[in-house]
Amino acid sequence: MTDSVTDSEPDPVEHPALAAYEARIRFPLDAFQRAACESLEEGRSVLVAAPTGAGKTAIAEFSVALARRERDARVFYTAPIKALSNQKFHEIAQEYGEDQVGLLTGDVNIRGDAPIVVMTTEVLRNMIYADSTALADLAFVILDEVHFLGDRFRGAVWEEIILHLPRHVRLVSLSATVSNAEEFGDWMHAIRGDTDVIVSEHRPVPLYQHVLTKRALLPLIVDREGELSTHGRLNPEVIRLGGHGGSSERGGRGGFDDRGRRGRGGRQRGHAPQRHSTGRISRADIVRALDETELTPAIVFIFSRNGCDQAVRQALYEGIRLTTREERDEIRDVAQAAVAELSDEDLAVLGYHEWLSGLERGIAAHHAGLIPVFKSVVETLFQRRLVKAVFATETLALGINMPARSVVIEQLEKFNGERRAPLTTGEYTQLTGRAGRRGIDTEGHAVVVWSDAVDPEALAHLASKRSTPMKSSFRPTYNMSVNLLDRVGITAARSLLEQSFAQFQADRSVVDIARQVRAAEESLAGYESSMHCELGDFLEYAKLRRDLESIERGETAVRGAGGRRGSGSDRRERVSQLRRQLQQHPCASCPDLRAHERWAGRWFGLKRTTEQQVREIRSRTGTIARTFDRVVDLLLERGYLSRAVTASGESESITVEPWGAVLRRVYGERDLLVAECLRRASWNGIDAAGLAALSCALTYEPRRDDENADPELPRGSFREAFAQTLTIWAELDDLEERHRLPRTQLPHAGLALAMHGWAKGDSLATTLERSDLGVGDFVRWSKQTIDLLDQIAQASLSVDAASPMAALARDAKLLVRRGIVEASSTS
Repeated sequence: MTDSVTDSEPDPVEHPALAAYEARIRFPLDAFQRAACESLEEGRSVLVAAPTGAGKTAIAEFSVALARRERDARVFYTAPIKALSNQKFHEIAQEYGEDQVGLLTGDVNIRGDAPIVVMTTEVLRNMIYADSTALADLAFVILDEVHFLGDRFRGAVWEEIILHLPRHVRLVSLSATVSNAEEFGDWMHAIRGDTDVIVSEHRPVPLYQHVLTKRALLPLIVDREGELSTHGRLNPEVIRLGGHGGSSERGGRGGFDDRGRRGRGGRQRGHAPQRHSTGRISRADIVRALDETELTPAIVFIFSRNGCDQAVRQALYEGIRLTTREERDEIRDVAQAAVAELSDEDLAVLGYHEWLSGLERGIAAHHAGLIPVFKSVVETLFQRRLVKAVFATETLALGINMPARSVVIEQLEKFNGERRAPLTTGEYTQLTGRAGRRGIDTEGHAVVVWSDAVDPEALAHLASKRSTPMKSSFRPTYNMSVNLLDRVGITAARSLLEQSFAQFQADRSVVDIARQVRAAEESLAGYESSMHCELGDFLEYAKLRRDLESIERGETAVRGAGGRRGSGSDRRERVSQLRRQLQQHPCASCPDLRAHERWAGRWFGLKRTTEQQVREIRSRTGTIARTFDRVVDLLLERGYLSRAVTASGESESITVEPWGAVLRRVYGERDLLVAECLRRASWNGIDAAGLAALSCALTYEPRRDDENADPELPRGSFREAFAQTLTIWAELDDLEERHRLPRTQLPHAGLALAMHGWAKGDSLATTLERSDLGVGDFVRWSKQTIDLLDQIAQASLSVDAASPMAALARDAKLLVRRGIVEASSTS
């Protein structure tokens, strides 16, 4: 069901839970919010696609309230990044009380048995594969930022969750505006049952688009009278900029005067910012322009961590101050309380005093290179309107609650993981969606910094197009495959994969056929139960009877046509044999023989239809299942799985071997490599610090400049263990090439020396000097290292309850989780 929502009268149907919720929140719900909440109260799942800042969170909060009304019902709130999980945890705990809310993010485990648990999507996926008992009384799962399903690195996790969650769990899927929300909703409805799609294009706070030149803030879109507008035509003055290199001196009709008021053609006094060394307006001048036009608080997106830090330094150097004395005192109190547990030595390494100086002036950076506690303080101060301008990378746009009055985009291209590429419409919409605070601002403003590289027509198109389609990035991995096989078996695993959104997009009809196959398999199981005979295997008896009837029918047909069927004696011999087997079969004397035969007839008929459907699926596309089959073949070859054929010869059976059970517990890009190293005892003899460094090498992804570097390795037991790891990687690489599978990335020891030293007790200053990383990056890779060490411990225990490797991994984890890493684990 798909609803394109417009403002309308409330539904006359009674919704007591919704009425109670509205009475508590004391603000009227928009039409799309009401429609989604009504669907939830009526027992359906929802997919809500609406602009950033439209109020999708209210729907998530209603599902929490709805679960609280149901006795012993639990709700999980999932988010794509740990920072968002942490923020949601604090927000919900403030509403319902800390004892009612838990947090699970891999490195943090707080009240995991609480009625409301906030977690990252990976944690939920792992819980599903582990058949966690926590899923039994689960009523709702909130999938925040579900459009992240298209992310090529982590998007598959969303599909795994949607495919494998128990059917009794209702989904509250929240997405930014995407052009194919209905397609995604159709898929969810096909595999999970009643799912209503609620689409709203309405932005509660209108968004105006501008370009910032050296001399003026110009409207990008204007109406017929030349006034600033959300819809209309491209401003002629902006068109002229394309031919004059941004040298316009006029504010233009619909621009801003010196008090930030929209005028009707007056000049904008402002100042004349000097060009940045790259030919752009200086970042300090961007802040001045925003302040003078009263467009703060503002987020300035710079697609470089170093660029964000430099922007703050430049603003400090040029003496920008956006705060009052009272605000500075409040800022200092918040910051000092947040870092109270850090040592003076660590604070000095972190650049605390420079950071605090920026905060006190109302300016800060926000990016993954900062430690979590610094980012948390920036978010808190921005929400409280104490920090007025934040220079941020695009990670801030992923759902973190930092709404601004304006958003500035410094340039319209960024590195996409492989190369520099223009922003997509989805990325542009996600970034500018931060502008306009509902309940605070009457309008939001998106500003693009002018440069000679800006194409006005392309910019107008980017700003006017609301969304892009969501595309699946799903593919079977080794870990996913063994988990599927262990939980549901080979036939159901293929069926599930055929129902993935990736397959749905490849051939929508295949999903419908696969759903019919899945239903047929359930019916076949029912028929087998109905034909069950206490005396013997009735399916075996029925197969003998069908073989006999087939031969006899063939003989009759040949005789009727006057033809010849080869050796009659061989045929008769096969018939003196089948009849004898039937007469001697224990089921031949069953008193319920005729009833069982009727069920067997239905079984064979449906089985034939199902096999035809399976062949049709494989012939039409089946790309996901074929990849899965290649993964299974590789794992069979390596002994992680074994194959058997049923007595009747009807179908194959795949068994997960003990080392396959180890692979079930290892997640990540190098899952099979880790499992293989454990299996072959390649790391025996390594010490705890060496194992920490090795785990770091198995999770670390180097920067582009360091990919081909030859890093210095830690001395001692690490070197031999790492050499064996690389040997095994090379073997697996050949194996993957032969099986036509994506290749596992080569481990990289670029951070191993620094991690080894940190585990040995080196200071933060020494560690950062060795790593050549920012402290936030080091903390992030330390958490990844800890996560893998946890997996190694759990995997090792699955084959040996007294595993020395498990104990070693726990020791290594404790060595890494200290100081700034420990402090960041609870931020």
